[in-house]
Amino acid sequence: MGKISGLNNVYVISGLTTIGGLIQGFDVSSMSAIIGTEQYKAYFNKPDSVLQGGITASMAGGSLLGSLFSSWTSDRFGRRDSLYIACIIWLIGSTLMCAVQNVAMLIVSRVFNGFAVGMLTSQGPILIAEISLPHQRGRLLSLQQWMITWGILIMYFISYGASFMGNNGVFRLPWGLQMIPAIALLSFLPMIPRSPRWLASQDRWEEATAILARLHAKGDLLDPIVVAQVHEIREKIELERQYQSTSWLELFNSRNIIRVHCGIFTHVWSQMTGTNAMMYYIVYIFQMAGLSGNTTLLSASIQYIINVVMTLPALIFIDRLPRRRLFIFGALAMGVLQFTQAGLMATYGHHVPGGLNGSPTVTWKVTNSKASKAIIACSYLFIASYAPTWGPLGWAYPPEIIPLYIRSKAVSLATFFNWACNFALTFFTPPAFQNIQWRIYCVFGTFCICAAIHVFFLFQETCGKSLEEIDDIFDNQSVWAFKAKDKPSRLTVDIEQAKDEMGVRKVNVNHTKMSDTQV
Repeated sequence: MGKISGLNNVYVISGLTTIGGLIQGFDVSSMSAIIGTEQYKAYFNKPDSVLQGGITASMAGGSLLGSLFSSWTSDRFGRRDSLYIACIIWLIGSTLMCAVQNVAMLIVSRVFNGFAVGMLTSQGPILIAEISLPHQRGRLLSLQQWMITWGILIMYFISYGASFMGNNGVFRLPWGLQMIPAIALLSFLPMIPRSPRWLASQDRWEEATAILARLHAKGDLLDPIVVAQVHEIREKIELERQYQSTSWLELFNSRNIIRVHCGIFTHVWSQMTGTNAMMYYIVYIFQMAGLSGNTTLLSASIQYIINVVMTLPALIFIDRLPRRRLFIFGALAMGVLQFTQAGLMATYGHHVPGGLNGSPTVTWKVTNSKASKAIIACSYLFIASYAPTWGPLGWAYPPEIIPLYIRSKAVSLATFFNWACNFALTFFTPPAFQNIQWRIYCVFGTFCICAAIHVFFLFQETCGKSLEEIDDIFDNQSVWAFKAKDKPSRLTVDIEQAKDEMGVRKVNVNHTKMSDTQV
């Protein structure tokens, strides 16, 4: 896997890399349609809300460990080979999950799978960020979230179809099919190039330059875009080496603490909006809204379809619209919808002692049909607000704002917090549904409003900037993001300068040839 790949199209490479997102999506919905089936309940002895929360959250627990481990593999072996290791671990976990015999084995297998997902979700976005140009980076990073939504949708329908089986294939078949995307990614990884910025950090400049040329200039090493990028990367690496430290403590140095904390809170707020909690337990939510049977499963599938469709605008417009505005709009819209759902459930619902239909988790039910439809509509609108904003930006923003010399550690740490919050939410959401019912929406709504305020004050704008240029924004501008002034991209200026220099060289070469001819 050491040779430079023949794959040169950045979009194709990013699409293949985001198969890791498809794997994450598979894991997200590998429980959602299954936990309501009689076969699952019977085989695992009807787990109560706490145990079910632990089973579901075990994947996130593995993910937070995997995200930290990937910082070491990323610095030691590179971004691409970290994905290779993750795929092997995923196949081991999926094999165990397919052959599961009891709750303990299920939890262990989900920890394995989560460990792999933690590596994939931290290293995939880094690789994409480091091979892309500023005008395409947001779009390419958004592919990660889009593939996650596809993974959620595909696995949900596989699980829904398997729910009609009359045996334990209800859960064994979907969990076995999880191996397919990992096998596909393993097959394509040898054709995916290493990160040119990682190669540069290892002083493998010839390989780094060759990859940049293949990706952005059809192999022309003297193309102005290649020359400008190499110049910026070399300048930044030389500056970073003056710090003489790549330890974990460097993340909390005064020059890095603001950007690292913004990267962490991008993931924290993305989780604390309650989106993934609602994805994992959508069946419970719609049961609370008064739905039952297959109607619940089909209505939940609409939410997953909306998630896929509404991520598309991010692919089209994310590199044209300011990141800050998308963050703030998305957070405020989600906050309003969460409080609306809380009000509807509180006004038109009632407590169900002992749980609904033998499920101890669902202790609240709305019986008013209009209120039920309004709650479901709010749920759909919530996902429609999240999908083009915090969904893709949650993966795009952290790799953009972290400097190269600590990027793998900082992004891994940010992803660790992503999965730590995911673990907390997936573990505590079932008991929350059981004990505080509709009030959990007020908690999520409050977090949404806090996220909007936080972004307004501290999240710097990165749209259209090179990775090296974003370093300067955090280094040189005011800590208060709302005071920062927009400036033209420095990479554009460097490209124009490289063109001028290349023009001067051509003139000099032609002049020399003419002189030789005259002689």
